[in-house]
Amino acid sequence: MFKKFSRLGQAFMLPIAILPVAGLLLGLGAALSNDAAISAFPFLGVSWLQTLFSIMSAAGNAVFTNLPLIFTIGVAVGLADRDKGTAGLSAAVAYLVFAGTIAVLLEKFSAEDASIDTGVLGALVIGLIVTRLHNKYRQKQLPEFLGFFGGNRFVPIISALTAILIAIAFYIIWPPIQNGLEIVGKWIANLGTAGSFFYGFFLRLTGAVGLHHTIYPLFWYTSLGGSENVAGEMISGAQNIYFAQLADPNHVGLYTRGTRFFAGRFDTMIFGLPAACLGMYHSIPKENRAKNKGFYVSAALTSFLTGITEPIEFSFLFAAPWLYVIHAFFDGLSFFLADLFNIRVGNTFSGGLIDFILFGPLQGNAKTNWIRVIPIGIIWAILYYFLFRSLVSKFKIAIPGMQVEEGNKKENIVSDNNSDLENKSIQIIDALGNQENIEYVTACATRLRVTVKDKEKIDQELLKNLGATAVLEVENGIQAVFGSKANIYSSKINEILGRDD
Repeated sequence: MFKKFSRLGQAFMLPIAILPVAGLLLGLGAALSNDAAISAFPFLGVSWLQTLFSIMSAAGNAVFTNLPLIFTIGVAVGLADRDKGTAGLSAAVAYLVFAGTIAVLLEKFSAEDASIDTGVLGALVIGLIVTRLHNKYRQKQLPEFLGFFGGNRFVPIISALTAILIAIAFYIIWPPIQNGLEIVGKWIANLGTAGSFFYGFFLRLTGAVGLHHTIYPLFWYTSLGGSENVAGEMISGAQNIYFAQLADPNHVGLYTRGTRFFAGRFDTMIFGLPAACLGMYHSIPKENRAKNKGFYVSAALTSFLTGITEPIEFSFLFAAPWLYVIHAFFDGLSFFLADLFNIRVGNTFSGGLIDFILFGPLQGNAKTNWIRVIPIGIIWAILYYFLFRSLVSKFKIAIPGMQVEEGNKKENIVSDNNSDLENKSIQIIDALGNQENIEYVTACATRLRVTVKDKEKIDQELLKNLGATAVLEVENGIQAVFGSKANIYSSKINEILGRDD
């Protein structure tokens, strides 16, 4: 079950990776074309610049408008065993048939104002079913007279026909589910800031095992994150609502309260965890600081700029899981405070400085209350620094650099100056027990995810010497944290092994 959810989380990462660029286009286009920006910088009012900004905004908005279709394709491509291109095409065809069938059913049998918005859940169902059909029938042999439609050509056909049946089922069962989701969303809203706390807390806890990608899309892209009327159209999902408001030139006042599902990230990622890095750095023996300075600086900058926190978190997660729980508690508290103080800063991928500037100051304090992030962030930095410095020092938590190195310690197999991707990938294969032991290799944003035949053959120490900041054992395999290089290693390893990645 864990392995299936891990693969599902990885499949979500493919479409999610598109969102930062789309968000940049939409955010910059909307920010630089509004009246406030033109008043502050009159040269922005030049006709050709405004045309460019409108194109940017429209391009970004096109992605967010078609997220269900994009997610359907991403899930199918991510979970297909082989021939991923056919899987993606079949998923796209199936989703279009699914949406078209529901539209006809609504037109023929429902009230004029009735609507069905399955969002990412409908995309997930279509994507999973198409994947199952693809893996089962991609080599299907048909009778001789139908031979042309066999093999992978059969997959989009059977997927489209199946999508009609799924659409009929959704037409029957989804209205009460949709109403239920809206009730749950309202229930969370009625919890006040407590609901925001529990969201942030559990999201951070599941992030420890890489399963958070199966949770937050439900709040960002479905009715679970709320429903609001924007420019005369009913929009569901916290991030969908936010970007619809961002694209609406007539929007006034604060952005949607749905931003509470991401506004709490900024204080933790920009202020808290970088300060934790400094606290951990000051906790290790002085003789080890010079050698480990690069790790702590790069990990802090990664969180500060991009909001990718795994390099920091995996440095203490396995050594002190209880410290990670404390961190998750304070991350939930950050969401609590962001909601309490009506901070309405949105984001695309994460909560780093880039997203903060784009969706905070550039949108204006009147719409975001971004300035309130700063004082909370300063408190968060002080809190995280002294919390991590005191706890790591007191309990001698085995973070990088804590142990004084001994002469017989295993040396790094690859020197810092060796940037030969192929050689390093070959050595990672060796550390995984060689080609015969490897069943499946993929990667998410920062982790190399590997399924093996025999975990006893894995050399975890060698993986760490090759650059993994942490190695997590899971059922039938491991997850090795290589940071931003994980996806590159996955692609190269599969290329060396002669497999589809």
